[in-house]
Amino acid sequence: MDVTRDSSPRPRSWPSATEPPADPVGATQLAKAVAEAVHNPLIRTAAPVEEQLDRGAPTQQLPVVEPADRSESSAHPTVADAATHRRPPRADQSLRERPAFTLPGWLPLLALILGVAGVLLVLARAGVVPHLSGLPDVRTAAAKADGAVADDRTIATISAIGLAMMVALAGLLSNPGGETRVLTRWGRYRGTVRRTGLLWVNPMVRRRRVDVRLRHWRSEAVHVTDRTGTPLLVRVLIVWRVKDTARVTLGIADHETYLREQVQAVLTRTASALPCDSNSAPGPALRDGQWFADELTRALAAETAPAGIEVYSVQPLALDYAPEVAESMRRRRLADLDAGLRTVLVDDAVEAAALAVRRLERATAHELDDSARSALMEQLLVAFVAPAGVTASVPAPAARPGRKEGKPA
Repeated sequence: MDVTRDSSPRPRSWPSATEPPADPVGATQLAKAVAEAVHNPLIRTAAPVEEQLDRGAPTQQLPVVEPADRSESSAHPTVADAATHRRPPRADQSLRERPAFTLPGWLPLLALILGVAGVLLVLARAGVVPHLSGLPDVRTAAAKADGAVADDRTIATISAIGLAMMVALAGLLSNPGGETRVLTRWGRYRGTVRRTGLLWVNPMVRRRRVDVRLRHWRSEAVHVTDRTGTPLLVRVLIVWRVKDTARVTLGIADHETYLREQVQAVLTRTASALPCDSNSAPGPALRDGQWFADELTRALAAETAPAGIEVYSVQPLALDYAPEVAESMRRRRLADLDAGLRTVLVDDAVEAAALAVRRLERATAHELDDSARSALMEQLLVAFVAPAGVTASVPAPAARPGRKEGKPA
């Protein structure tokens, strides 16, 4: 018998891939369910809120789903967050800084020199400039015969050269470092000159000087209130510079005034979020300088970015109570400190008295009863906490009845 051969019965043929499945009814139901899920999804995506507002379509309230990861909620704000948070003003996207057309300054200077030489040559040919010996005679035949002759052609040539010299001279621009020139022609923005040195620009444009250096501004005392309604005085130091000269010049009336007003608004809004001090209740407060500075910098940078102003840092220099409440808040703070100090002193005195009673019992080998221990503790507390010059009598410890006295160690 050949054991290597398999004698089990084999099927006549393997099922082909094109044959229908064994359960056609279940497959049909599964296909219908998949098709229905594709055509009618459970989660529908809605257009962004900004696009709906731009189209004028009414927005519908969507359910807010809390994601499992906090990072997802911060990266994708919900509709409720977009509706409750105030957005900074939008900037004009068509108004952006771009370089203006300029030429090197040596070209108009060369044109001026050539113009002066051309005028002298024309006057010399007309005989207006006297001929000097040793130089070639460039006078025309008419000028040699009749003397100085200034005809219409000579006047027109001199006028054209003079006009070209005026254009070259009027377009000269000296731009120092740290400054730019915003060029406008008939109210339309034509570009910004950031190159330094001697340049030539179109003489028909209006030039506005804008300082783009890093600047700092120390604000005056701003009157704000904290979350508890306590009036405060805040002084801050802002480090900023002009980033987009086109928006600073044409987007707003005065960028320095705009910055001052935004500083006051941001200070008022940020200071009202937390109390000034956290003495009574533990928690964050405005005295936490790092949080206060970071929040002011973030809020002010977001408000001034559409105007072309870049804010680097906002640092609080002083955070004081207003004069009308400064004295009362100082007394309150001293009272809180005094209460805390008294609590610490009493706790230390109680621990010291308890330790003294235990040592006394261990040294005398007598265990005091509850009344004697309480009386001794009271006397020791009075002795520890009482002011200088006040004495307190300490009663002798009474032995508990029924206890055998031991020998002192």
